[in-house]
Amino acid sequence: MDANETENRPPQTREMRVLDTGALKALAHPVRVEIYDILSSFGAQTASSLAARLGESSGVTSYHLRALAKHDLIREVPDRGTGRERWWERPPGGVSFTNPDAMSTPAGKAASQVVMSEYYERRHRQLRDFLATALDNETEEWQDATMLSTATARLTATQLHELSEKIMELVDEVVDNYRDQQGEGVRPVSIRTDLFPLDEGRSS
Repeated sequence: MDANETENRPPQTREMRVLDTGALKALAHPVRVEIYDILSSFGAQTASSLAARLGESSGVTSYHLRALAKHDLIREVPDRGTGRERWWERPPGGVSFTNPDAMSTPAGKAASQVVMSEYYERRHRQLRDFLATALDNETEEWQDATMLSTATARLTATQLHELSEKIMELVDEVVDNYRDQQGEGVRPVSIRTDLFPLDEGRSS
């Protein structure tokens, strides 16, 4: 899960780690999904800073950080912090939550479902929070720069796949160029792509 690299992306776009059943089971906890996404979106954190963000104790976040690190989902930042205040980061690179081998077992399928459900619930909550507060909290500059758009086209599966690849090539280029950008006016930005077929027999 940074958020735009942890989603289920077309594997042709770049090298991607496909999580095995053990890693999915380690991630399959609401707090761990949140920690993973925070590290993806906002960069390195300590157990204390994560505790402040999540409203948990540092003991709880430390426990979950160790569980994630055990499966190489996160790693300690070298040469930063002390023995008492360790910094953790999410390694760069794409990650897929969808593993056919894991989905073939009840435990793997259950873990995959928990991870996907928690991840997308957080994603939807972030969007709802933005919509509820943007007019009051965001400057006109940031409001004008934001795009929330929906369109519908009639495509074949091959055409949808081609569109997915084109979009992710553009997203990958932006992420590669600006992933570590710092400076005045720079903020984390969520880049979201939702492409999926609609059930013509249902209205929603």
